[in-house]
Parts: sequence; structure tokens; C-alpha cells
Amino acid sequence: MHERTAEIVRRLAERAEDVCRLYLSNGRKIGGYWIVGDRRNAKGRSLYLRLQGPIGGKGARGKWTDGATGEHGDLLDIIASAISADRHVDALVEAERFLGAHRSLSTPTNRHHGAVAARLFAAARPINGSPVETYLRSRGINDAVAADALRFHPHCYCHGPNADRPIILPAMLAAVTDNAGRISGLMRTYLSADGSQKAPIDSPRRAMGALAGNGVRFGPHAEVMAVGEGIETMLSLRIAMPTLSMIAALSAAHLAAFVPPVRLRRLYIAADSDAAGRNAAARLAERLKALAIETSQLTPRRKDFNDDLIADGADMLAAHLADQLTADDRQRFLSARGR
Repeated sequence: MHERTAEIVRRLAERAEDVCRLYLSNGRKIGGYWIVGDRRNAKGRSLYLRLQGPIGGKGARGKWTDGATGEHGDLLDIIASAISADRHVDALVEAERFLGAHRSLSTPTNRHHGAVAARLFAAARPINGSPVETYLRSRGINDAVAADALRFHPHCYCHGPNADRPIILPAMLAAVTDNAGRISGLMRTYLSADGSQKAPIDSPRRAMGALAGNGVRFGPHAEVMAVGEGIETMLSLRIAMPTLSMIAALSAAHLAAFVPPVRLRRLYIAADSDAAGRNAAARLAERLKALAIETSQLTPRRKDFNDDLIADGADMLAAHLADQLTADDRQRFLSARGR
């Protein structure tokens, strides 16, 4: 068994019951086993899967046998059947997604913060005509590329130097979601009253909830996508390539921990031009290689692509990106600017 596959199977075994509750939801726990009709989640009692035992070897947890057919396997086989995977790598990607989501959402604190983030985002309003629109335009970005991931909240609490007395400021809210579309967290960018700049406070960006493996998503999941750090960075790339779906991971550390959607086949990594960004891009590329996901790095002229957009404009940014895309993607995504 490939080393990467073996590691994923081991981690799935540690979460055997969670895997069953999600992918074999028509079954139930009986003693130390999960009982269900078959590996495709049919109702019944033919398949029995061990929930207890060692992680590997004889009698290992996560191993299953179908008494009706004689089939047997591990939890990666269960996931492959659940998503009707045509390729082994598709099952690996889905398993990585599950493990990343479980890690980031498993603690009570993160679940609570995710619920709070969802309520706060729901209470906000669209950015059209708001200070968020003004702020984005000051960064060379029009609101059309932001889709539904951003909203405006006119009265967002912010803890200042005196933690007992929070202040209230307008804020740009960015929904952080997992690969299933669930809101797991929120990035708040506090703004001046008119939106001309960030609020003049220490750390005008504040995150809450589960960010690891997740991100702010612009566009639907697709076989070709781009991921980077900042919201403004990725929206700048959307100005140049409006039909390429993108995800802002929100930091270099979270970029390295990004969990790819199951459909993904090629990923452009838009790393900031500093040591942290380059290292994160390299770590992510190495991890995705084991999942047979092709990666290419997009490199800005300056610190990030928003700096490039502001200094050079959209046309020069697009020209700079052209040589960094495959020929097919250049035709597909850059030509869409004129449509």
C-alpha cells in the first residue's frame, strides 16, 4: 500500500464511527460493530464493520466484511463507494476532505464559533452601495467579482485595548466555509465609517471559528481552481480571470493546510512573495502531489497580486498571468475578461 494511502487509512480508522455515521448513515452501532446493508449504504444487516480494535493488523478497527457477497475492505473503500469514485485518487481526496473537516470542526469551541459566525453573517447585508464596496474599489476591485462570500455589517463588535468595553465598527464579513458549503468561521475586516480604508485600530482583521482546511470561496468547485492567502489577493486575480473559481485561505499557515474539493484536478497556488508564502505553497504542492492533483504557482511582481493590480491595472496583471497558465487555461480564463 502506498505510504500516503496507508496514512489516510490509519487516520480514518481512528475516526471509524464518524466515518460510518456520515457515509453509512442507514446503519447503526451494535456493540463494537457498525451494521448496514452493504458498502453503498443500503439498509440491512449484511455488512459489519469493526469500530474497536487496534489501528492496524489482525482485527483492526475500520475493517469490514459483507456476509452476503464475501467482499471485504477498509474505510477508504467505503468512502470510494459513497462518492462513486472512478479513480483511487478521488477517494483519497474525499478522505482528506473528511479528515480536514473533522479536525477543524470537532471541538465544541469551534462548533460554537461556527454557529455564531453563521448567525452574524446572516444578519449582515449585501455589499452593494455599502462601505465595503467603497473599500474594495479603493483596492482596485469591483463588487461583481465578490459574489455572495462577502457582506457588510454596520455595527460589528470589536474588542479594543480595554477588553471589558468593546467598540462598535462597520465591518466587511467574509464567510469561511468547508468543502460541503457549511460556514465554519468568519473573517471580519473592520473599516472606517466611509469605507475608504481599514479602521485605525490594532489588527483590523479578526478571525473566528475553524479556518484550517477551509476558506472564503469565490465561485463553485471545479476541476481547475486557484487558492491563495488574502481576500483582496484572490479578488484581484478574479478581476483578471473572472470565471476561474478561487479560494482565500486567509494566511500562509492555512494555505499550507488547505483541503482540496473532491472535483479538483489542477490547482493554481497564488503565494504571496515572502518566505512564509513561498514555504506554504511548496508544502501544499508537495501534499497534493500524493493526491495526483497538478499544481502550478502564480507569482506576483510585488508582494501580492493586489499590489500588482493597484500599480499596473487589470490589463497588465492579465498579461503577467498569461505565461503562468497552461495554454488551455489561458484561452479559457483570460479570454473571459472581454465577454
